Amino acid sequence: MAVPVIQQLRVGAYIMKQKVLGNKRYPLVLMLEPLFRCNLACAGCGKIDYPDEILNKRLTPEECFQAVDECGAPVVSIPGGEPLLHKEIVQIVEGIIARKKFVYLCTNALLLKKKLDQFTPSPYLTFSVHLDGLKEEHDHSVSQDGVYERAEEAIKEAVARGFRVTINCTLFNSNAVPERVAQFFDHVATLGVEGVTVSPGYAYERAPVQDHFLSRRQTKELFRTIFRIGKTGGRNWKFNQSSMYLDFLAGNQSYHCTPWGNPTRNVFGWQRPCYLVGEGYAKSFTELMATTDWDSYGVGNYEKCANCMVHSGFEPSAVIDTVAHPLRALKVMLKGPDTEAPMAAEIPLENQRPAQYVFEKQVKTYVDQMHSHQAEESTRAKAS
Repeated sequence: MAVPVIQQLRVGAYIMKQKVLGNKRYPLVLMLEPLFRCNLACAGCGKIDYPDEILNKRLTPEECFQAVDECGAPVVSIPGGEPLLHKEIVQIVEGIIARKKFVYLCTNALLLKKKLDQFTPSPYLTFSVHLDGLKEEHDHSVSQDGVYERAEEAIKEAVARGFRVTINCTLFNSNAVPERVAQFFDHVATLGVEGVTVSPGYAYERAPVQDHFLSRRQTKELFRTIFRIGKTGGRNWKFNQSSMYLDFLAGNQSYHCTPWGNPTRNVFGWQRPCYLVGEGYAKSFTELMATTDWDSYGVGNYEKCANCMVHSGFEPSAVIDTVAHPLRALKVMLKGPDTEAPMAAEIPLENQRPAQYVFEKQVKTYVDQMHSHQAEESTRAKAS
């Protein structure tokens, strides 16, 4: 596991504090989306299908800092969209680092080399670069040729300048050939990055291509095969996530997700219930935690969650289990996930409630509110 010791200690101490305080639900990573606009249009993305009025919206640095302070999570992940398109992203990152939070700035790296001079290397800052495999697989995944080469060039430059860099790899059925994934992990190890964050993709209902996504059974079999290749080949792959989450991907754990572990703040507000499923918004983090019907979501509870094994939902569950059972986690870390034992029992789906499709209604409501606010502002301006 490639997570730095100082970060492991800070997160572990934070979890122990929450337990002492008797808090059953608490955040570990704030998913801070300052914009949805992106300079790519990936086939599996469900984050950019908005009208321009919303794609042009940005969280201000002040709104970002308020979210960080209100949430209190020790780690802040900044996805998007493409965060480097935000004109004030440097100010946002510096303000979060000043609060001693660990920042993971997620980027496709198309702008990274150009922007590096504006950032300062810090143990609190990591560039998490999106690469979904080797050149052929990645360029296919992002629906554009030449992206892989530009991203790898930026990675090498960032590492040479002393920045922390990790790889964020999402696997779909279109790029999930175990031997090729293993070759990708081998190659990544030569780039000088800290490690790889790997996850199956989530079937966003608004993704333009819907046949890319893996079922839970396919995910488990895929990762068992990948890890088996790693063991037999004596690879020394480094992953920027808990060993227990990797064990979960291999089908050895029956975790329920922890949606409040990675709460999301974006231009709409605090997204219910999680980063992957948007079915309403709260005005504050306190309101999100207090008024969300958490038990109505998750595998076995809701149809949209049926095939989810994504790190943003299950990594918090794995981290909490790691702190609760450190010796078991250490064993998995030393030996790697078991690839031969019977898989853990799957969560039954018979009683899950059917999916609700509310995206169009939410977008219309938000746009109507924007127009109403703009009309009020215009009226006040004319009156003055």
